[in-house]
Amino acid sequence: MHWTAYVDGYCERLAPGLWGEPLNDATNLAFLVAAALVWWRARGQRTGRVLAGLIGLVFLASSVFHLVATRWGAVADSSAIAVFLLYYAAMFPSAFFAVPLKWSWPAAPGFVGLTVAMAALGGGLYLPALVGLAAFAVALGVARDSHWTHFAVAGAVFALSLAFRSIDGVVCGDFPVGTHFLWHLLNAVVLYVVSNAMITKLAPAPVGARASSAA
Repeated sequence: MHWTAYVDGYCERLAPGLWGEPLNDATNLAFLVAAALVWWRARGQRTGRVLAGLIGLVFLASSVFHLVATRWGAVADSSAIAVFLLYYAAMFPSAFFAVPLKWSWPAAPGFVGLTVAMAALGGGLYLPALVGLAAFAVALGVARDSHWTHFAVAGAVFALSLAFRSIDGVVCGDFPVGTHFLWHLLNAVVLYVVSNAMITKLAPAPVGARASSAA
């Protein structure tokens, strides 16, 4: 595999060069904004800060890929997204269902198995993420956890985002900049919503609420 091979996968890019995708590059800043907001919402919470750091990694990897447009950049981009997905999958049972971490982390290889199975059917990396969001929403809805709405909203936004990513190559003739930049903007919203859901779930209850429950 030639790691430095040129990758031209988006409408906006017409030739090699660092500034071949100015709109895609600029909209990567949405991930940086999401990372900053998640860090602020975490207020020192370890899990929240890890999520913020992983969103920041997505920002860096995606920015590099859309600047250099090489195969190694594409791998770095996909890998950063995969790391966030795996960490979130591993933490979900613990955060939302109080499953001990030693039993929670196998959700990550479970997600890998789902991804491999769906990839064999042509689903790629991102369709399993959409299925995962739907599954999280349903599981929380059954458990009567109000956070199910976060995942329902995130799933709807991600479905729209995935649609824009899919049609990028189709609309080139009528819309030369393509629609991939909307993938960045909407995915930043998705990452913030699911991260904020986990942060709020893990946040300690207010003092008044704890006193009432103790009484």
